[in-house]
Amino acid sequence: MNPAKFLTELKRRNVYRAAVAYGVVAWFLTQLTTQVFPFFEIPNSAVRFVVIALAVGFPIAMLLSWIYEITPEGVVRTEDLDPVEARSVQRKSGRLLDFIVIGALLLVIAMLVVGRLPFYSQTGESISQKSIAVLPFESLSRDPDNAYFAQGIQEEILTRLASIADLKVISRSSTQQYQSKPRNLREIAKQLGVANIVEGSVQKAADHVRVNVQLINAQTDSHLWAESYDRKLTDIFGVETEIAKGIAESLQAKLTGREKQALAIRPTKNPEAYDAYLRGLAFEGHDGYVNEVLTKAIGFYEKAVELDPDFATAWARLSRADARLFVARVDTTTAARGDAAKHALENGQRLQPNSPETLLALGYYQFRVLRDYPQAKTTFGRVSKISPSNSEAPNALGLITQREGDWNQSIAYLEQALTLDPRNIELLKDAAGTYTTLRQFPAALNLYDRALDIAPNSPDITASKASIFQAQGNLQQAAKLLVGINEQSPITAFQIKVTQLRLERNYGEAVRLLQARLSQFHFSEIEKFSDIEKAFYRLHLASIQRLTGDTANAKLTAEQARTTYEQLHRDQPERANWAIALSHVYAAMGEKDSALKLAKKAIELLPRTKDPMLGPGYEENLALIETIFGENRRAISILTELLQTPYIYFFQQTPVTPALLRLDPLWDPLRGDPAFQKLCEEKQP
Repeated sequence: MNPAKFLTELKRRNVYRAAVAYGVVAWFLTQLTTQVFPFFEIPNSAVRFVVIALAVGFPIAMLLSWIYEITPEGVVRTEDLDPVEARSVQRKSGRLLDFIVIGALLLVIAMLVVGRLPFYSQTGESISQKSIAVLPFESLSRDPDNAYFAQGIQEEILTRLASIADLKVISRSSTQQYQSKPRNLREIAKQLGVANIVEGSVQKAADHVRVNVQLINAQTDSHLWAESYDRKLTDIFGVETEIAKGIAESLQAKLTGREKQALAIRPTKNPEAYDAYLRGLAFEGHDGYVNEVLTKAIGFYEKAVELDPDFATAWARLSRADARLFVARVDTTTAARGDAAKHALENGQRLQPNSPETLLALGYYQFRVLRDYPQAKTTFGRVSKISPSNSEAPNALGLITQREGDWNQSIAYLEQALTLDPRNIELLKDAAGTYTTLRQFPAALNLYDRALDIAPNSPDITASKASIFQAQGNLQQAAKLLVGINEQSPITAFQIKVTQLRLERNYGEAVRLLQARLSQFHFSEIEKFSDIEKAFYRLHLASIQRLTGDTANAKLTAEQARTTYEQLHRDQPERANWAIALSHVYAAMGEKDSALKLAKKAIELLPRTKDPMLGPGYEENLALIETIFGENRRAISILTELLQTPYIYFFQQTPVTPALLRLDPLWDPLRGDPAFQKLCEEKQP
């Protein structure tokens, strides 16, 4: 057949129009099924069937459009039509196809518009109808001291729901902020990315407890399930399980045999032990100085396991709290906390070795105490499989992969955790810090803004956002954010404020601020820890005094910090941060050999090959010490490599950037070197 005649015949028979109409309609049906089927929990296999059927149907539709025409008398073969009648029929059928195409395109446009609406984007295809958030339970007890009981019941229900793989459950840290706030459930559901909300109340009086619970579809504001439970305190243990089962059944969530078995387990038969356990949970959920909170929580967990030595979940929580305090403390009790975490973990493993709570405790012990990152990754990976709605596992995996230098994987894990815990301020800060480490500053700013939406008055978050502008060289914007930061601000915010004053070369105000900070030391009840904090600020003060040329006072201030850091270095010679701090003390005192020796020792203790996250920061410290003593070439060589390396340096919030090299007076001795000038001129990451 002549190709030209064939193409003309295709046009005459409306095959082109039919192809366009089929394509538009097929695309619309594909989009419709991928969005509507998940809403009704229809399996993905049905979506695949629709797509395959549409693909197979295309050549069939084209063949039929070639062979047949639509006439007023019905569908007839094209070859049977009179040529004159055929042209008339084909024009009419062509117009019909045009209308079909236009109609389908209008539906496509409508779908795209609706898909961009805020509520739809949060509650349409991305939101499962089996997603749920448990809001803080209201305490109706007359005694305000019983508020802990409602908090503990909520936590226990969350834990049980999170163990059901067929449900998506938002973590307590994201829901807790809705305590005593107006209940616009539709807006709350949108913020948390869920379809359903659980509300409840708890009233405890003497040995009697009443629990009211209701499950609400936030999209339709309809009540899906509600129940009240009146129990003696000795019978309260099964209520959380009954509630979790009731919610799961209402949402048609499928429970595996293992999940049913896990839900049936009662944590303890001792009501007094359970009461102490709930008090510990409530303290862990409190804001405040981490050592104080953890110490009180540990006391209640210890009481719980003393009253019931077979209370596996309490042993697991005790181990986790001890491991966390092991990291938080920097005094002589650190080693003892590690031993306590191990002892509690072994008891939990003896009782329930494969429960999510025990596995979490094992993972945190491996991560925080042993620093065995490969084993910790394996353990947290098991938790993710057993309890996919548990945000702690991907959060921990994100932090572990940072320590291994796998930054992209770290981001993926942290973003996964944020889907389960979208309004967790600490998690938002961790994710923002990771983007900062990678010098992906726009992404970091976005996450800090999300955190500030939740806690608009947080000085630490505001200051962390300011540090991004410092790293970009925008000191004016940073200064605006740091206006309210003073000597009484939290440590992170205060340190960033001092950095800002140094970058602005406002040394007089920096000295005044540090001296004011040192004069009002009252916020730590642990004397040893206060001494460490004082030494830390004296180190900063000595650095500023040296920049001003006041070497006499710089030496005097460094001498005051020297005793503390030398003692810490003797007691814990394996800790690289004490070697770094002491190297700065010796640098301020002009003791070159001692300063360089300790700066190099810190790198030997924790090289980047062992810890890609912290190791390069110790190299920056060496470059600074070398700069102070005129070893410019070696310092510039280190800085050249660091500009291409993600890392964290505990003396500042961000890794080194061209803007920081350009602005920071600490690098002034290098400014005459063309190689350093080139580093300052490099394009901002």
